[in-house]
Amino acid sequence: MGWIILGIVVVLVVGWLIFTYNGLVTARNRTQEAWSEIDVELKRRHDLIPNLVNTVQGYMGHERGTLEAVTNARANAVAAGATGDPAKIGQAENVLSQSLRSLFAVSENYPDLKAISAFTNLQETLTATEDKLEFSRRFYNGNVRDYNTALQTFPNSLIAGPFGFKAFGFFQADDTDRAVPQVSFNNMPPAGSPGSLPPAAGPSGPPAPGSAGPPPQS
Repeated sequence: MGWIILGIVVVLVVGWLIFTYNGLVTARNRTQEAWSEIDVELKRRHDLIPNLVNTVQGYMGHERGTLEAVTNARANAVAAGATGDPAKIGQAENVLSQSLRSLFAVSENYPDLKAISAFTNLQETLTATEDKLEFSRRFYNGNVRDYNTALQTFPNSLIAGPFGFKAFGFFQADDTDRAVPQVSFNNMPPAGSPGSLPPAAGPSGPPAPGSAGPPPQS
């Protein structure tokens, strides 16, 4: 009888280990998948910016400092993305958003630029990308919260460490730094103003696929 009871206990323990391990693996994979969605939107945003700069530089030649700030912020954001560190990425993306805000604010002084369809299309695409990025950020942080809670909850914590499960970092960004500024197109110039220009290819594209993986586990 004693051996039967022991056998039942062993089966229950093994069953719990398998169930808990599989649950943690599922939560980890779901979190990594959520991060990949953020990565896609960040790369799309980075890829749009060179086209934006090339489109406006012919009309904003006296705003070299603003254009250089956007270009440098984009380069820093790409470099931060390659690290996969949410803290570094969030900080770099905040700076990029600030530089974009300045660029769109300055563009108000150039009515000819606001009449170009390439410029307005890029602005609308950037805004849509920001909306998708915000949704992806919330989805990712929600998965991180659930996964980290599962790791820290007893008795899951007993097997999380030995089996190599580690917490993910949240992707934080300041609310005021996330939004791409809205451009007002009032007082449009009359017909006959310069036509639309196609977006020029940027000097460099987004980081190569797979170069910015999920955030490292600490």
